[in-house]
Amino acid sequence: MNLTELRDEIDQLDLELIALFQKRMEIVTKVSDYKRENNLPTLDKGRESSKLLTLSQHLPEELSGFIYPLYDTIFEISRNYQHQRRRKPTSLYGEIFKAVETTPKMLKKNPVVACQGIEGAYSGLASKRLFKHPDVQYFSSFEGVFKAVEQGLCEYGILPLENSTAGSVNEVYRLLQLHDFKIVKSLRFKVDHNLAVKPGVKLEDIKEITSHPQALAQCSGLLDKLGKEVKVTPCENTALAAKIVAGSERQDLAAICSNISVAEYGLTAIEQDVQDQSNNYTRFICISKNLEIYPGADKTSIIAILPHHPGALYKVLSRFHVLGINLQKLESRPIPNKDFQFKFYFDLETSVYSEEFGTLINSLDEICQEFKYLGSYLEVV
Repeated sequence: MNLTELRDEIDQLDLELIALFQKRMEIVTKVSDYKRENNLPTLDKGRESSKLLTLSQHLPEELSGFIYPLYDTIFEISRNYQHQRRRKPTSLYGEIFKAVETTPKMLKKNPVVACQGIEGAYSGLASKRLFKHPDVQYFSSFEGVFKAVEQGLCEYGILPLENSTAGSVNEVYRLLQLHDFKIVKSLRFKVDHNLAVKPGVKLEDIKEITSHPQALAQCSGLLDKLGKEVKVTPCENTALAAKIVAGSERQDLAAICSNISVAEYGLTAIEQDVQDQSNNYTRFICISKNLEIYPGADKTSIIAILPHHPGALYKVLSRFHVLGINLQKLESRPIPNKDFQFKFYFDLETSVYSEEFGTLINSLDEICQEFKYLGSYLEVV
């Protein structure tokens, strides 16, 4: 047989498979109705496991392993179809859509906003991009920002989550698990770093550079060029680095910081745009104590603990795939006091108004051992 004839055979088999799939889903509908009438759960793990084993035994050894991913997907499609037909909105789903209806159309113009750092810090600059006239309150740590929002000292908090050059801000991801808050907006903020010194200091005079670890990582090329004889000292944030240089009597100390910090602390930028990548962006999140969902929300973030057995993450990813929901970010973090068990952080691209979003939110308790809804929001640039 030639290739065309072989493909014709495959096309015919595919038509037969489609007809069988349709018939299978018709029976799934009857199963769904029966479960609804008898108040039975959609998922029957015992039956699925037994069926997979039985099916694998009907294939030659070289094919038996492929039956698991195939039928895992078919089972996932069946469960989603059942959920759509018998879906009962959860209390969380109700809270989300109450927030959609009651949240104002725009963020406040002049709220009290918590940021880590001091005047000139990138978090403060990001807050002024999101809000017209924010009353920025600075805290010495990221945890201080979370606590200020939790305790009602500040209406909102601004936190850096990841950078396009240096990656995730690990301390913030750690704290996401520990505090009670909701994400209401996110911002991609272009970060341009400067090598700043006291007036009159030259590049060859520099013996030490200080800045935040993320900024140092974003400027690794500059540090390599200066060589190992130049000491690199991390500090709490880029604005503090500028303040340290301005307040020092040393003439061999430099900071990596923003243009605003250069001006704020009376420094000179002897080199500008010293970051490794010209398109260097930091993603900030805006958090609130209350659930607020503003118009256009098309991203959702959740933290989940999954069952500790093979395939648990695969099943969650399959659910996203079947629903057509794009996974934009996946982070894992160890669970304290549980060896080699992890929480997963998901950023999902899905409109809060879509049917797929509703199906997912109303079925998360089925596919996750525990989960925490962090919010649905729009990301701005």
